[in-house]
Amino acid sequence: MAKKIALTATALLVAGLLWYLFIMPQDYLVRFHTKALPGTVNQIVKFWSAQRENASFVEQKNLGDFTSTLTQADTTLTFRWEISRKNDSTSLVKVKISDHAHSLKNRIGLPFSDTDFEKRSKSTVKEVYTLLQEHLSEFKTKVVGKAVIPEKHCLCVPLENTQLKKVTGMMQYYSKLSNFVAKNGMEPNGRPMVEVENWNTENDSIAYNFCFPIVKTDSLPQEKGIIYKQIKERKALKAIYNGNYLTSDRAWYALLDYAERNDIPLVKTPLEVFHSNPNMGGNELDWKTEIFIPIKERK
Repeated sequence: MAKKIALTATALLVAGLLWYLFIMPQDYLVRFHTKALPGTVNQIVKFWSAQRENASFVEQKNLGDFTSTLTQADTTLTFRWEISRKNDSTSLVKVKISDHAHSLKNRIGLPFSDTDFEKRSKSTVKEVYTLLQEHLSEFKTKVVGKAVIPEKHCLCVPLENTQLKKVTGMMQYYSKLSNFVAKNGMEPNGRPMVEVENWNTENDSIAYNFCFPIVKTDSLPQEKGIIYKQIKERKALKAIYNGNYLTSDRAWYALLDYAERNDIPLVKTPLEVFHSNPNMGGNELDWKTEIFIPIKERK
Protein backbone atom coordinates (compact mmCIF):
# COMPACT_ATOMS: atom_id res chain seq x y z
CA MET A 1 0.00 0.00 0.00
CA ALA A 2 2.78 2.39 0.97
CA LYS A 3 4.61 1.53 -2.25
CA LYS A 4 1.52 2.28 -4.32
CA ILE A 5 1.09 5.65 -2.59
CA ALA A 6 4.74 6.47 -3.19
CA LEU A 7 4.49 5.55 -6.88
CA THR A 8 1.32 7.64 -7.26
CA ALA A 9 2.92 10.60 -5.54
CA THR A 10 6.03 10.27 -7.74
CA ALA A 11 3.91 10.08 -10.90
CA LEU A 12 1.96 13.16 -9.87
CA LEU A 13 5.17 15.00 -9.08
CA VAL A 14 6.71 14.11 -12.44
CA ALA A 15 3.51 15.03 -14.27
CA GLY A 16 3.37 18.36 -12.45
CA LEU A 17 7.01 19.07 -13.24
CA LEU A 18 6.55 18.24 -16.92
CA TRP A 19 3.46 20.44 -17.07
CA TYR A 20 5.32 23.33 -15.41
CA LEU A 21 8.40 23.06 -17.63
CA PHE A 22 6.86 22.30 -21.00
CA ILE A 23 3.06 22.71 -21.08
CA MET A 24 2.06 25.64 -18.85
CA PRO A 25 0.99 28.41 -21.28
CA GLN A 26 3.06 31.15 -19.59
CA ASP A 27 6.41 31.46 -17.86
CA TYR A 28 5.12 33.79 -15.15
CA LEU A 29 1.78 35.07 -13.91
CA VAL A 30 0.93 38.41 -12.28
CA ARG A 31 -2.53 39.13 -10.84
CA PHE A 32 -4.08 42.33 -9.56
CA HIS A 33 -7.55 43.71 -8.81
CA THR A 34 -8.74 47.08 -10.07
CA LYS A 35 -11.91 49.16 -10.18
CA ALA A 36 -11.32 49.69 -13.90
CA LEU A 37 -13.51 48.02 -16.49
CA PRO A 38 -11.89 45.69 -19.07
CA GLY A 39 -12.26 48.36 -21.79
CA THR A 40 -10.44 50.93 -19.66
CA VAL A 41 -7.58 48.51 -18.92
CA ASN A 42 -7.45 47.76 -22.64
CA GLN A 43 -7.10 51.46 -23.49
CA ILE A 44 -4.41 52.06 -20.87
CA VAL A 45 -2.30 49.15 -22.12
CA LYS A 46 -2.65 50.49 -25.66
CA PHE A 47 -1.71 53.98 -24.50
CA TRP A 48 1.28 52.72 -22.51
CA SER A 49 2.49 50.61 -25.45
CA ALA A 50 2.25 53.61 -27.81
CA GLN A 51 4.44 55.71 -25.48
CA ARG A 52 7.27 53.16 -25.39
CA GLU A 53 9.56 52.71 -28.39
CA ASN A 54 10.23 49.09 -27.44
CA ALA A 55 6.60 48.13 -26.69
CA SER A 56 3.81 47.08 -29.05
CA PHE A 57 0.15 46.23 -28.78
CA VAL A 58 -0.11 43.07 -30.84
CA GLU A 59 -3.71 41.88 -31.05
CA GLN A 60 -6.93 41.43 -29.14
CA LYS A 61 -9.58 38.73 -29.09
CA ASN A 62 -11.94 41.02 -27.25
CA LEU A 63 -11.78 43.98 -24.86
CA GLY A 64 -10.76 41.73 -21.98
CA ASP A 65 -8.33 39.41 -23.78
CA PHE A 66 -5.39 40.96 -25.62
CA THR A 67 -1.63 40.73 -26.10
CA SER A 68 1.26 43.19 -25.95
CA THR A 69 5.04 42.83 -26.16
CA LEU A 70 8.12 44.51 -24.72
CA THR A 71 11.57 44.13 -26.31
CA GLN A 72 14.81 44.65 -24.41
CA ALA A 73 18.18 43.74 -25.95
CA ASP A 74 17.73 40.21 -27.38
CA THR A 75 14.64 39.45 -25.28
CA THR A 76 10.99 39.93 -26.19
CA LEU A 77 8.47 39.52 -23.42
CA THR A 78 4.91 38.67 -24.41
CA PHE A 79 2.09 39.81 -22.11
CA ARG A 80 -1.31 38.14 -22.41
CA TRP A 81 -3.84 40.30 -20.55
CA GLU A 82 -7.00 38.55 -19.41
CA ILE A 83 -9.56 40.67 -17.53
CA SER A 84 -12.72 39.34 -15.90
CA ARG A 85 -15.38 41.11 -13.88
CA LYS A 86 -15.56 39.86 -10.29
CA ASN A 87 -18.49 42.04 -9.22
CA ASP A 88 -20.14 45.39 -10.03
CA SER A 89 -17.07 47.38 -9.02
CA THR A 90 -14.01 45.16 -9.39
CA SER A 91 -12.13 43.45 -12.21
CA LEU A 92 -9.46 40.76 -11.89
CA VAL A 93 -6.51 41.21 -14.24
CA LYS A 94 -4.32 38.21 -15.03
CA VAL A 95 -1.12 38.95 -16.94
CA LYS A 96 0.45 35.83 -18.42
CA ILE A 97 4.05 36.61 -19.32
CA SER A 98 6.33 34.57 -21.58
CA ASP A 99 9.82 34.84 -22.99
CA HIS A 100 9.65 32.24 -25.75
CA ALA A 101 13.37 32.35 -26.55
CA HIS A 102 14.39 31.61 -22.96
CA SER A 103 11.31 29.88 -21.61
CA LEU A 104 12.90 26.73 -20.16
CA LYS A 105 15.74 28.69 -18.55
CA ASN A 106 13.26 31.07 -16.92
CA ARG A 107 11.04 28.28 -15.59
CA ILE A 108 13.97 26.44 -14.07
CA GLY A 109 15.37 29.56 -12.42
CA LEU A 110 12.17 31.13 -11.10
CA PRO A 111 11.63 28.85 -8.06
CA PHE A 112 15.17 29.39 -6.78
CA SER A 113 16.01 33.09 -7.29
CA ASP A 114 14.72 36.51 -8.31
CA THR A 115 15.63 36.34 -11.99
CA ASP A 116 15.96 39.32 -14.33
CA PHE A 117 12.96 37.95 -16.20
CA GLU A 118 10.82 38.03 -13.04
CA LYS A 119 12.00 41.53 -12.14
CA ARG A 120 11.27 42.88 -15.65
CA SER A 121 7.86 41.21 -15.65
CA LYS A 122 6.88 42.66 -12.28
CA SER A 123 8.19 46.15 -13.02
CA THR A 124 6.38 46.31 -16.38
CA VAL A 125 3.03 45.28 -14.95
CA LYS A 126 3.54 47.65 -12.02
CA GLU A 127 4.23 50.51 -14.45
CA VAL A 128 0.97 49.85 -16.29
CA TYR A 129 -0.92 49.40 -13.01
CA THR A 130 0.35 52.75 -11.69
CA LEU A 131 -0.70 54.50 -14.91
CA LEU A 132 -4.11 52.85 -14.67
CA GLN A 133 -4.66 53.94 -11.08
CA GLU A 134 -3.66 57.52 -11.90
CA HIS A 135 -6.08 57.52 -14.81
CA LEU A 136 -8.97 56.30 -12.63
CA SER A 137 -8.62 59.43 -10.50
CA GLU A 138 -9.07 61.67 -13.56
CA PHE A 139 -12.68 60.84 -14.45
CA LYS A 140 -16.00 59.68 -13.03
CA THR A 141 -18.73 57.67 -14.73
CA LYS A 142 -22.25 57.03 -13.47
CA VAL A 143 -24.64 54.74 -15.31
CA VAL A 144 -28.11 56.28 -15.10
CA GLY A 145 -29.97 53.42 -16.77
CA LYS A 146 -32.64 53.43 -19.45
CA ALA A 147 -33.43 56.77 -21.05
CA VAL A 148 -34.47 58.32 -24.37
CA ILE A 149 -32.26 60.01 -26.95
CA PRO A 150 -34.12 63.25 -27.78
CA GLU A 151 -34.95 63.98 -31.39
CA LYS A 152 -32.78 66.73 -32.85
CA HIS A 153 -32.14 68.34 -36.21
CA CYS A 154 -28.43 68.98 -36.56
CA LEU A 155 -25.75 70.68 -38.59
CA CYS A 156 -22.83 68.23 -38.75
CA VAL A 157 -19.36 67.52 -40.04
CA PRO A 158 -18.72 63.81 -40.82
CA LEU A 159 -15.31 62.62 -39.57
CA GLU A 160 -13.24 59.48 -39.11
CA ASN A 161 -10.50 58.97 -36.53
CA THR A 162 -9.53 56.95 -33.49
CA GLN A 163 -11.39 57.25 -30.21
CA LEU A 164 -8.48 59.11 -28.63
CA LYS A 165 -8.31 61.62 -31.49
CA LYS A 166 -12.05 62.27 -31.60
CA VAL A 167 -11.47 65.57 -29.81
CA THR A 168 -9.04 66.69 -32.52
CA GLY A 169 -11.88 66.75 -35.03
CA MET A 170 -14.16 68.55 -32.60
CA MET A 171 -11.58 71.26 -31.98
CA GLN A 172 -10.81 71.59 -35.67
CA TYR A 173 -14.43 72.15 -36.72
CA TYR A 174 -15.99 73.85 -33.69
CA SER A 175 -15.33 77.36 -35.00
CA LYS A 176 -16.44 76.45 -38.53
CA LEU A 177 -19.81 75.16 -37.32
CA SER A 178 -20.41 77.97 -34.83
CA ASN A 179 -19.51 80.61 -37.46
CA PHE A 180 -21.77 78.94 -40.02
CA VAL A 181 -24.67 79.02 -37.55
CA ALA A 182 -24.09 82.69 -36.73
CA LYS A 183 -23.51 83.78 -40.36
CA ASN A 184 -26.75 82.21 -41.52
CA GLY A 185 -28.88 83.36 -38.60
CA MET A 186 -29.64 79.81 -37.44
CA GLU A 187 -31.22 79.22 -34.04
CA PRO A 188 -29.26 76.80 -31.83
CA ASN A 189 -31.37 74.07 -30.23
CA GLY A 190 -29.09 72.24 -27.83
CA ARG A 191 -25.50 71.51 -26.99
CA PRO A 192 -22.72 70.19 -29.28
CA MET A 193 -22.93 66.46 -29.91
CA VAL A 194 -20.97 63.55 -31.30
CA GLU A 195 -22.95 60.83 -33.07
CA VAL A 196 -20.91 57.68 -33.69
CA GLU A 197 -22.05 55.80 -36.78
CA ASN A 198 -19.46 53.01 -36.69
CA TRP A 199 -17.21 51.81 -33.85
CA ASN A 200 -14.49 49.24 -34.45
CA THR A 201 -13.44 48.05 -30.97
CA GLU A 202 -10.47 46.10 -32.33
CA ASN A 203 -8.55 49.07 -33.75
CA ASP A 204 -10.45 51.82 -31.86
CA SER A 205 -11.50 53.56 -35.06
CA ILE A 206 -14.77 55.48 -35.26
CA ALA A 207 -16.77 57.15 -38.00
CA TYR A 208 -18.73 59.96 -36.40
CA ASN A 209 -20.59 63.20 -36.91
CA PHE A 210 -19.71 66.30 -34.90
CA CYS A 211 -22.99 68.18 -34.67
CA PHE A 212 -24.65 71.39 -33.56
CA PRO A 213 -28.40 71.00 -32.95
CA ILE A 214 -30.43 73.73 -34.67
CA VAL A 215 -34.07 74.63 -35.19
CA LYS A 216 -35.12 73.20 -38.54
CA THR A 217 -36.29 75.71 -41.14
CA ASP A 218 -37.71 75.42 -44.66
CA SER A 219 -34.53 76.77 -46.27
CA LEU A 220 -31.15 75.49 -45.11
CA PRO A 221 -27.92 76.92 -46.59
CA GLN A 222 -25.47 74.48 -48.10
CA GLU A 223 -21.69 74.32 -47.75
CA LYS A 224 -19.14 71.72 -48.77
CA GLY A 225 -18.19 69.41 -45.92
CA ILE A 226 -21.30 70.22 -43.87
CA ILE A 227 -24.38 67.99 -43.76
CA TYR A 228 -27.77 68.07 -42.04
CA LYS A 229 -28.92 65.13 -39.93
CA GLN A 230 -32.11 64.23 -38.16
CA ILE A 231 -31.26 62.37 -34.98
CA LYS A 232 -34.28 60.24 -34.18
CA GLU A 233 -35.76 59.69 -30.76
CA ARG A 234 -34.63 56.27 -29.53
CA LYS A 235 -34.58 54.23 -26.36
CA ALA A 236 -31.07 53.99 -24.96
CA LEU A 237 -28.87 53.38 -21.95
CA LYS A 238 -27.51 56.58 -20.47
CA ALA A 239 -24.43 57.48 -18.42
CA ILE A 240 -22.99 60.71 -17.07
CA TYR A 241 -19.27 61.20 -17.63
CA ASN A 242 -17.17 63.78 -15.79
CA GLY A 243 -13.67 64.35 -17.08
CA ASN A 244 -11.62 65.31 -20.10
CA TYR A 245 -13.44 64.68 -23.39
CA LEU A 246 -10.35 62.82 -24.63
CA THR A 247 -11.40 59.80 -22.59
CA SER A 248 -15.19 60.06 -22.60
CA ASP A 249 -15.22 56.62 -24.22
CA ARG A 250 -14.68 55.21 -20.72
CA ALA A 251 -18.42 55.76 -20.29
CA TRP A 252 -19.02 53.72 -23.46
CA TYR A 253 -17.35 50.75 -21.78
CA ALA A 254 -19.38 51.33 -18.61
CA LEU A 255 -22.59 51.16 -20.62
CA LEU A 256 -21.48 48.02 -22.50
CA ASP A 257 -20.63 46.37 -19.18
CA TYR A 258 -23.97 47.37 -17.64
CA ALA A 259 -25.86 46.10 -20.69
CA GLU A 260 -24.05 42.75 -20.63
CA ARG A 261 -24.74 42.22 -16.92
CA ASN A 262 -28.40 43.12 -17.37
CA ASP A 263 -29.00 41.33 -20.68
CA ILE A 264 -29.80 44.50 -22.62
CA PRO A 265 -28.87 44.32 -26.33
CA LEU A 266 -27.25 47.49 -27.64
CA VAL A 267 -26.47 49.05 -31.00
CA LYS A 268 -22.83 50.09 -30.51
CA THR A 269 -23.22 53.63 -31.83
CA PRO A 270 -22.65 55.97 -28.86
CA LEU A 271 -24.02 59.49 -28.82
CA GLU A 272 -22.41 62.16 -26.66
CA VAL A 273 -23.86 65.51 -25.55
CA PHE A 274 -21.28 67.98 -24.19
CA HIS A 275 -22.41 70.33 -21.43
CA SER A 276 -19.08 72.09 -20.77
CA ASN A 277 -16.79 74.24 -22.90
CA PRO A 278 -13.18 73.06 -22.42
CA ASN A 279 -11.95 76.47 -23.59
CA MET A 280 -13.26 77.89 -20.33
CA GLY A 281 -10.80 75.74 -18.36
CA GLY A 282 -11.62 74.72 -14.81
CA ASN A 283 -11.49 71.37 -13.07
CA GLU A 284 -11.94 68.63 -15.66
CA LEU A 285 -13.92 66.55 -13.16
CA ASP A 286 -16.57 69.28 -13.40
CA TRP A 287 -16.90 68.86 -17.18
CA LYS A 288 -20.09 66.97 -17.94
CA THR A 289 -21.03 64.74 -20.85
CA GLU A 290 -24.24 62.79 -21.33
CA ILE A 291 -23.54 59.47 -23.03
CA PHE A 292 -26.22 57.40 -24.75
CA ILE A 293 -25.98 54.02 -26.48
CA PRO A 294 -29.16 52.94 -28.31
CA ILE A 295 -30.98 49.80 -27.20
CA LYS A 296 -31.46 47.27 -29.96
CA GLU A 297 -35.08 46.47 -30.62
CA ARG A 298 -35.87 42.82 -29.94
CA LYS A 299 -37.61 41.03 -32.80
